[in-house]
Amino acid sequence: MFNETSIKEIEEIRTKYPNSRAALLPVLYVAQREFGWLSPEAYEAVADLLNVPKATARGVGTFYAMYKQKPMGRHLIQLCTNVSCMILGAEKLVDFLKSKYGIEPGGMSPDGRFSLVIMECIGACGTAPAMLVNDNFYENLDKKNLEEILGKYQ
Repeated sequence: MFNETSIKEIEEIRTKYPNSRAALLPVLYVAQREFGWLSPEAYEAVADLLNVPKATARGVGTFYAMYKQKPMGRHLIQLCTNVSCMILGAEKLVDFLKSKYGIEPGGMSPDGRFSLVIMECIGACGTAPAMLVNDNFYENLDKKNLEEILGKYQ
């Protein structure tokens, strides 16, 4: 199920850990990067490659929020709506994302371009509202700069 490049990467990862089970987190990350999310088949492939129980692979993968349990858009928007961000307009940004891009929290835009995850806190209270798009951090958001930022992601 994994491509040759991923298999080589996983073999390299395994050399850095005392046993296969200890390599589970980074190998799940490789699987998610390759397949876009952790499907039942992805969990099975990871478990088989690492020789760990499937329940262990799935248990670890579902415990951490960084692993996605359903198909995601090409770009992941993680918007903070905790107190500082909420007070400074994050809820209006959620409404804007719903109307402009058709994205519901926890969902994907109809064109598959974006997925939206509401974050409890991303540690940017002093520059709220803030978000991550993929691994890129953005702060001091309003509707105008949010639209400009997202325009860069095709």
